[in-house]
Amino acid sequence: MTPQTDIDTTRKAFQADLAVVETEEGLQTVRDRYLSRKRGAIAALMKSMADADPVDRPALGKEANALKQEIEQAITEKREAITASTHPIGGIDVTLPGRELSFGRRHPLTLIREQVVSLFEAMGFEILQGPQGEDDYHNFEALNMPVDHPARDMQDTFYLEGSMPASDPSEPPATLLRTHTSGMQIRYMESHEPPVRIIAPGLVYRRDTPDLTHSPMFMQVEGLLVGEGITMADLKGTLVSFLRAFFDADTRVEFRPSFFPYTEPSAEVFISCVFCDGHGCAVCKETGWLEILGCGMVHPAVFEAVGYDPERYTGWAFGLGIDRVALLKYRVEDIRLFYSNDLRLLEQFPQ
Repeated sequence: MTPQTDIDTTRKAFQADLAVVETEEGLQTVRDRYLSRKRGAIAALMKSMADADPVDRPALGKEANALKQEIEQAITEKREAITASTHPIGGIDVTLPGRELSFGRRHPLTLIREQVVSLFEAMGFEILQGPQGEDDYHNFEALNMPVDHPARDMQDTFYLEGSMPASDPSEPPATLLRTHTSGMQIRYMESHEPPVRIIAPGLVYRRDTPDLTHSPMFMQVEGLLVGEGITMADLKGTLVSFLRAFFDADTRVEFRPSFFPYTEPSAEVFISCVFCDGHGCAVCKETGWLEILGCGMVHPAVFEAVGYDPERYTGWAFGLGIDRVALLKYRVEDIRLFYSNDLRLLEQFPQ
């Protein structure tokens, strides 16, 4: 057999072997069979050139090298085709089970706020958002709390740098971090005539020492309803309906007389303890009741501050601490946990 015949035979044999290859392992076997330096078919061809006529050797050697390059190119193309068919999307095996995606969760205080807002929206209340930086007039004075009013001590305030409450009415009002969202009631009534039906949720700030039930920053929602012929019975009916929808239809609600400078008469609202169902436990101090919010009929002085006629209009207001409600709803023992960003806690809440 001549060297030329060996070249043609080798080419045909390689083409036949390559045509049946389907895996990378099979392709490697074919490559070793033809391109191995010691035992490969091309290496054998090169050695057979020694037996060829010296005149023919250059042409045969050139043709053998061309066959070697042809085999290398064919193997490369075959490898790319096998890879593309086995890993069609960027080298990812699409037959593997998908990875479970980790989704973010809404904060428990956000869940409580959304539930509160949803219940009052269903009763026709408008939702207000206001500035967290407030002035002394809207936060205190217009709510019947002048500079020397003792109720200000109950809401120890973060005044902004260089700003303190003015004793002279002609001086500009001080600026502060709001201690409640009641300022939005004043702002709304200043620009709207009755009837008024609003709630104002948002963050508020007080100089409280952090402990199990107190935080210098917490979330609150204030509610206000103003119109003609509004009575305490309207207030009680609204809050009882809200609390029973929020907690449980069997929740018992009790109103106890209290004092707030911007309402008269005023009341504190208690619900039957959610931990012991009113039988008495350490949480409710064996009383069976838990304080939940403050409320009352809007003080005539507040109506006068916004230009409403207190002889014609009456109304009621309430204030609810969302953080406190969240403690009861989710039975969390420490309010500080809501602000710790601990995923072990946050991942427990339903979405």
